[in-house]
Amino acid sequence: MMRHDRSLVCLITDRRRLLADSDSPRASLVALVDQAREASDAGVDIIQIRERDLEASVLAAVVCAVIDATRGSATRVVVNDRLDVAIGCGAAGVHLRFDSVAPSAARSIAPSGFLIGRSVHGLEEAVEVAQDVDYLIAGTVFTTPSKPAASERLGLEGLGAIVRRIRVPVLAIGGVTLDTVHAIASTGAAGIAGIGLFLPGAAGMAEVVGRVRAAFERHQAAAP
Repeated sequence: MMRHDRSLVCLITDRRRLLADSDSPRASLVALVDQAREASDAGVDIIQIRERDLEASVLAAVVCAVIDATRGSATRVVVNDRLDVAIGCGAAGVHLRFDSVAPSAARSIAPSGFLIGRSVHGLEEAVEVAQDVDYLIAGTVFTTPSKPAASERLGLEGLGAIVRRIRVPVLAIGGVTLDTVHAIASTGAAGIAGIGLFLPGAAGMAEVVGRVRAAFERHQAAAP
């Protein structure tokens, strides 16, 4: 089960964006593990390893390295889509895409206490899978460079509709920045997930996590 005593923060990895100026595969993987270590030190709740182009053996090595780097922290490492790699490496869970194995099927073969998350893009889809997952990541909330089409955008209204209907934690994704996190918190979402938010920039990892949590705490304190 996911904690409910504070907002949830999920970092999704993308080694190619993390080290965009390098053409060294090894350097990008080292940077990914270093980012995971920094994230766990900063209090990130979930690290979702989303390196879909890696073959299984390399992905497994990365997952094991991230698990080792975050060992002893409260951070949970989940693997995007690859249930076999997640179970084989002893990860905390798996995050399923809309076209992955059904959450109920994953639950039937996963060990006890294994986290199962799922990406959703609308209310109907969320209701269909909610009973078999520990959390949902809903989006795209805001337009992003990778998904500019308005038809692909869930928006704050769509996010709020999911939050009001679903009992498990719902995390927002898509266009999440330190400027938009306040609007996301106002929907009642449990937290946020993102890639770009956590890339090296003006604000360090600890500052980003702290500012996200502060935004959610302000909205929670103001709620009736």
